[in-house]
Amino acid sequence: MFSDCFSYTGQPMRVIFGQGLAPLAEEVRALGISRALVICSPDRRQLAQTVADTIGTAAAGVLAEAVMHVPADLVDRCEQQCRNLTCDGYIAVGGGSAIGLAKALALRSGAPIIAVPTTYAGSEMSSVWGITENRVKRTGRDRVVLPRTVIYDPNLTTDLPVNISVTSGMNAISHAMEGLYAPDRSPIVSLMAREGARALAAALPLLVNDLTDHGARSEALYGAWLCGAVLGATTMSLHHKLCHVLGGTFNLPHAHTHAIVLPHVLAFNAPFAPDMVSALTGVFGDGDPWTALWQLQQSLPMPLALADVGLRESDIPEVVHQATANPYHNPRPITGDDLHTLLVRAWAGHQPDPSTIHSYRVLSEESS
Repeated sequence: MFSDCFSYTGQPMRVIFGQGLAPLAEEVRALGISRALVICSPDRRQLAQTVADTIGTAAAGVLAEAVMHVPADLVDRCEQQCRNLTCDGYIAVGGGSAIGLAKALALRSGAPIIAVPTTYAGSEMSSVWGITENRVKRTGRDRVVLPRTVIYDPNLTTDLPVNISVTSGMNAISHAMEGLYAPDRSPIVSLMAREGARALAAALPLLVNDLTDHGARSEALYGAWLCGAVLGATTMSLHHKLCHVLGGTFNLPHAHTHAIVLPHVLAFNAPFAPDMVSALTGVFGDGDPWTALWQLQQSLPMPLALADVGLRESDIPEVVHQATANPYHNPRPITGDDLHTLLVRAWAGHQPDPSTIHSYRVLSEESS
């Protein structure tokens, strides 16, 4: 239960939903961009070229080099290309890789970003940036990397492979989950978090059954928008710390890793986050939220174990070491033994179970 004392700051951005690319040229003009570099991953080059054609002579070119986890050497190379092209703005087309690279470049140049998301990750709604160097992912927050305009068009997600639709949607839900126990949460954030998680949980099974379901794609993109806004308004916690280590150090696929870790951290924090449990009860199905979410994942085409995406069991001690050496805020105290147990279950794809965590047993014994 929240008291009547809280603060909430809305993100200074413009969101345009469901109008296609038609508003893009006007948004470029409104932001005073004269030479926009369109950024995408290699597989999105054709769409990026369509975006560049939409803005005509305001396009400085297409940079189709974005990859997961935003390597620092890639940022260096792309920064030099931006200088050569004298670009003064970025249009990020795609998912977290494209938006992440645009953010890294904006962090250095201060140039504005317009985001055109084609996945459900939600990173376009936050001022969080991340850059990986020497197998360590550094993150931070800076208003300069927050996109000034976000253009959501469900039609741009129609060719998204079903497994990426599912895992990027689960990635977005993780933003909502952490917003429900962040120290700077508020009733407004909690409403967005529950509604965003609900929309995605309802839409993802429909997408799996029918990739052409436009209503489900709109609902999923709407949910991603809300979940991303939660991340933009609150502090990251254990879930993101673990995923930053798993991605930055071991190069695990970003969305898949978030999806697999999600129900395990939810179970881990549940005894210390009653507001979160209350908000998410019934959102994913019957029963406790972490079990309901895990069961929902069992019904969807996605990897269910960290072993399935390339983590070796022998890597777990290093993950624990990094996560405990420089921890993010978390409602529940973090111990190495607890994290090891959590990660072993996630590695093997076992059902999340807070009763297997040592400090949970101690807490239960002390309260009985």
